[in-house]
Amino acid sequence: MPVRLIDSLASTEPFAELFSDASVLRAMLDFEVALARAESRLGIIPVAAAEAIAAAADPNAFDIADLSRNTLRAGTPGIPLVKALTEIVRSKDEAAAGFVHWGATSQDVSDTALILILKRAQPLLDADLVRTEGALHTLSEKHKNTTMLGRTLLQAAPPVTLGLKAAGWLGALRRGRERLNQAFADALVLQFGGAVGTLAALGDRGAVVAQELAAELKLACPDAPWHTHRDRLAALMCACGVLTGSLGKIARDISLLMQNEVGEAAEPGGGGRGGSSTMPHKRNPIGCAVTLAAANRMPGLVSSYLSSMVQEHERGVGGIQSEWPTVAVVMQATGLAAASIAEIAEGLSVDTSRMRGNLDANHGTIYAEKAMIQLAVKLGRDKAQRLVEEAARQAIEHNRPLAEVLAEMPEVTKHLDRAALRQLAVAEDYLGSAEFFRSRLVETARADATHHRPDAKD
Repeated sequence: MPVRLIDSLASTEPFAELFSDASVLRAMLDFEVALARAESRLGIIPVAAAEAIAAAADPNAFDIADLSRNTLRAGTPGIPLVKALTEIVRSKDEAAAGFVHWGATSQDVSDTALILILKRAQPLLDADLVRTEGALHTLSEKHKNTTMLGRTLLQAAPPVTLGLKAAGWLGALRRGRERLNQAFADALVLQFGGAVGTLAALGDRGAVVAQELAAELKLACPDAPWHTHRDRLAALMCACGVLTGSLGKIARDISLLMQNEVGEAAEPGGGGRGGSSTMPHKRNPIGCAVTLAAANRMPGLVSSYLSSMVQEHERGVGGIQSEWPTVAVVMQATGLAAASIAEIAEGLSVDTSRMRGNLDANHGTIYAEKAMIQLAVKLGRDKAQRLVEEAARQAIEHNRPLAEVLAEMPEVTKHLDRAALRQLAVAEDYLGSAEFFRSRLVETARADATHHRPDAKD
């Protein structure tokens, strides 16, 4: 389904569909049908009743607008859903109507429906994250020897490689994906507790029904119902927040590299993406923009969910009612950020000549640390620092190369000959352990991906 206009910068179409009225209704009906089937197999309700309930659970038979209005009055979507389903069943089979929702409570419906929707969200997210990991791995390998300015506090600093930068993005993404998948694994559990979490309406068979119901829905069965224990969902929301923050960091870096004054990289454009309504020359970082918007919203959304965790006794007041909209927008924001960064990573263009030009445009002052370290061995750190600071000041003031200024300072030339000074501004000679760190990040990500592949064997 198309994204609502007001949400068009906050969701993708697949995630809009996932949290649409039709999707939520389908998930709630799936719970009711699965419950009836599980109970019929165990001999708790008649098989004919389960069949009647399944036949009645056609989303097209329900008035979603009416369900929405009645949900506001009931405080939960479960109550009007069960009432409407019961009436549809009754119209076909009076006896079967009495077995709708047998032994469950309204929160069982809404919580499990939410879990079923989240189960469908995981592969959507993971597909985009896998795409991004692959693209970043390729980028890092291709540019492992591409030197560029390091930047600290947005100022020019000693050189790094684009390969290391991309590997850093990859490492954070891989860690975030691992946290997210673990959080999903923990959260995708059945909620089925009845009125107060004891399933007393089912006598001594509640636990058996729960196991059968979980199997029917292909969800894990928890040790006990979790009506007011929201920690698993909270961990999932936090994992989304951390992941989206990491995606936002990638977007921030790329959008800064896209500035005209920098011009070292650019996200893909075309097809109406990144244009301006008044300035035809512009190529705006739109993928970065929507990713950053998602990352900016996320802390408040996660905080909102954490606030809702404090729920009273066996069933709370207000906490559960606040969660559905929060979970929906958290997942949609995460999905949008993941899809946007995947598109950017796969289509990122890199201007290596501009990177080299920016390296060379700083009068060699980015190598001041290198000169200071070489002199400190002979002069001590403090004296070396003062000499190089003065040389850097003169280089900037008079628009001269740092090495040239240093060559005119007797205290420097006593210890650094002209060959050493000529070598000062060679970026490739001042990369330290960049390649070691890059390759380690890439190998760790590759090993993690291999270990967690569906066909991988321990």
